[in-house]
Amino acid sequence: MEALGESLKLMVKTFRRERHRVLQSERTTVHGADSMLMVLQLAMADVNKKRGGEFKVSLSDVLMAWKHLLVEKLHLPPPSCARLENHALILEAYHSFLKRSNTVDLVDVLSTCEQLKVLDPEEAVSPIQLCGFLSGNWDLPEFPSTPSSKSRPCSSQVKMAVRRVFCSYLSLLINSKDDLALALTLNVPDRSLGHQAFTDIKHAARDSSTSLFLALTSFIRAIQLGGKGYAPAESNPLRKHVKGLSEYVQFMDNLEEILGETPDPSTCGARLVTAIRAALAKGRCSGDPVYAAAEEISEELKERISHLHQIQKLDGNGTGISPARPKAYAVNHATAYGGRDTVKVLLALLDEEALAAPCRNKADLLCEDQPVLSGSEGTCTLLLFRSPEVSAGCSPEPLRNRVQNRLNLLKPKAKERIVRSQFACTYKEEEELPLSRVLDFPSASQAPTCVHPAPKTKTTLDARFSSELKDGITGESPSCGQTPQELNEGQQGSASLKQRSGAAQNQVTAPRGGKKAGVSMQSKRKQLDRHDGSENEPPEKRRQLQASAKGPGRNITKKTKLLAGQGKLTSFFRV
Repeated sequence: MEALGESLKLMVKTFRRERHRVLQSERTTVHGADSMLMVLQLAMADVNKKRGGEFKVSLSDVLMAWKHLLVEKLHLPPPSCARLENHALILEAYHSFLKRSNTVDLVDVLSTCEQLKVLDPEEAVSPIQLCGFLSGNWDLPEFPSTPSSKSRPCSSQVKMAVRRVFCSYLSLLINSKDDLALALTLNVPDRSLGHQAFTDIKHAARDSSTSLFLALTSFIRAIQLGGKGYAPAESNPLRKHVKGLSEYVQFMDNLEEILGETPDPSTCGARLVTAIRAALAKGRCSGDPVYAAAEEISEELKERISHLHQIQKLDGNGTGISPARPKAYAVNHATAYGGRDTVKVLLALLDEEALAAPCRNKADLLCEDQPVLSGSEGTCTLLLFRSPEVSAGCSPEPLRNRVQNRLNLLKPKAKERIVRSQFACTYKEEEELPLSRVLDFPSASQAPTCVHPAPKTKTTLDARFSSELKDGITGESPSCGQTPQELNEGQQGSASLKQRSGAAQNQVTAPRGGKKAGVSMQSKRKQLDRHDGSENEPPEKRRQLQASAKGPGRNITKKTKLLAGQGKLTSFFRV
């Protein structure tokens, strides 16, 4: 087994040195056995959805397709079991996912090395050996066909999930098109970016024909740097997750800054691993299994990064890894070369992770019951890539609940007591009008039929005042056409009329003499209008008010009725 491991390392190292002859991208990452199986599961679920089904697949179908995928890519004899009906579509979706993510699997690495003929036949890995390594024991598989029901995940499963998160963050620094790495790190630690947020990012990436990470960062950059005309629309679904997406992009920017500003690969790698460990362990106690796994894996990765750096120093950088070759027209060559040595070390680390032994229990890897690293959901990629269910027009809740909700709305609500002040006894209780009064609409026969309103007439007091003023000016007697009672009332108010007539005579004799006569006339008129205040009263009541205003009891005010207790309160506060 150790000889096979050394042969696999040599195969991947040779691929890194010669891959520029076949691949255009310089930052292509390699999928190991577990990642290949997860990508195959997503491809099969996608094919099932396109054929009119749901975005799901059974574990037994995935394991059967996994066997046929390996033997077909390695050109080996097919197994005894029959392959699935849509195997060709599954294989096409699998390769499409790898190409879109700028990744390759170990079978593609072996095929590239055989095509370029750069491996020694004695040291090369045979297809049968690679197939046995990827599948484990081919004849007697030791993994169950159904997930085991456990209320709490074991420590090994938590450790495996935490290790994938560390490697996914480092993979995104090298290959930003890795959609699987983004799915494993988007909400770890908790950023309130659940299933709906990932679905919105996936739809945005599909509309713009880009990777998930590029669609996410483009949206955040447009908000941060774009002007009024370049900002995303208010109806953009990603605006609901701006806070969490900004936190994710800010964390990745911090990692990029560490990668570009730290020249020593060992120090830079240690700082990157420490930053990821701090994010995972934030808010957790020392007894938490995620905290313990993060501490253990971070120390292990630091030692491995330092060891790989020492090996590259001894080899004199003879590995041929050049992930970021600067262009001839680069403005700052120092910036173009910044972080290149660290990227070489990280690529070697990820290649070793791809060569790790596959998980023996495939159910722990592919089932939906994944360990919860953050929030309330596990890190199952199948659930993340599955779009939320859309209502097909049926009722979202049972009929009994809808009827009960409708009855609750129609039920009369109890009137809430209003909090009042200490003078609550002086207030009248507001009584609601009966339904007969509320619905008492006038009929068509009671509706007013006058189209043009009648002209507004002068009040009785205004007409009398104008006649008195005219009589005072001309010297005529105002007694014609009056009753004896009205004559007596006129004699009692003769003194006030003399003053008015005198003011009117001054105004008539000298109309342009000054403004004093006009001002006095206007002030007296305002006093009468203010004292009268009966313009809006009915005609009968208006005559009574005018008669009482002209009589001897003119200064008597209208007595208002007090409520119970109001007089006591008034006398109390007067004292």
